[in-house]
Amino acid sequence: MNVVHAAYAEKVNDVIVCRLCPANCRLTEGKVGICGCRYNENGTLLTNNYGEVVTLAVDPIEKKPLYHFYPGREILSTGVNGCNLKCINCQNWSISQEKAPTRYVTPEQLVAAAIEYDSVGVAFTYTEPIIWFEYIMDCAPLLQRAGLKTVLVTNGYINPEPLRELMQVTDAMNIDLKALRPEFYKRICKGKLEPVLETIRQVAQSTVHLELTNLIIPSLNDSEKDFQELVDFVSSLSDMIPLHLSAYHPAYKLQVPSTPQETVLRAYELAKQKLNYVFVGNLSIPGLSDTRCPRCDTLLVERSGYITRVVGLHGSQCKKCGFETGIIR
Repeated sequence: MNVVHAAYAEKVNDVIVCRLCPANCRLTEGKVGICGCRYNENGTLLTNNYGEVVTLAVDPIEKKPLYHFYPGREILSTGVNGCNLKCINCQNWSISQEKAPTRYVTPEQLVAAAIEYDSVGVAFTYTEPIIWFEYIMDCAPLLQRAGLKTVLVTNGYINPEPLRELMQVTDAMNIDLKALRPEFYKRICKGKLEPVLETIRQVAQSTVHLELTNLIIPSLNDSEKDFQELVDFVSSLSDMIPLHLSAYHPAYKLQVPSTPQETVLRAYELAKQKLNYVFVGNLSIPGLSDTRCPRCDTLLVERSGYITRVVGLHGSQCKKCGFETGIIR
């Protein structure tokens, strides 16, 4: 384990309060935070995850999913062991909720690997990059100097001040918006909704490229009201934010039946009424992962699985009508 001093520590009497995320863990001597990596040792907040990589792979950037950020490119992807939410349906529970083997990779080695694999940058993904704050804040400037991009695939569960720091060094985020009901976050994720909404609001107002993902779970967040509230919130920020809809499959502690295809299609049709870019992520339905021009319906980016073809763009504009698509290339 590579131990370093953790950021955002507040000492209150004999307790260290971690202010990195809204859990605001109050840690007495020897206690570990919800993330499993930040702890109080002799009155100092330490973290044992710096550079400790649980996995390293080269993925299509569409797998993050990011559809409008360097479409068709590959990105070096890595993750940390742990998470600051406890979702009972976690798809990656074996590396987010339990201890898993890691190996140490320095920031310089990570950047060198991204260059070697001709990656567009590095995606901090798979688990929760927010709890890797110190490592990312060291890696991102090195990536920037090398002309590479920093991507976070995150649950958005972070306090405002560290978020502002991360946004200064981050090029793109995909934030998982799990539901628009506080009770969902409390019961299913052991967290709170409002901080996630505030993160999304702040990122939407910044220069960081933003896409959102919603996993549709039967009986938990799949009602007409759920879909309408989700779409209303996203569209209130911008109708240009790409929204990815995914079907749930049983995982970890949650064993309700998989999401029917017709439920996802219902959400898709409702979202398309207010949003320009809506995608169905993990169901093979022709056309529903393509990007089309909101103005003239020209096919801009064609996708089949993780095979991507940019067909209708001139820079970031529609070749046919000149619409500014917001796609970064």
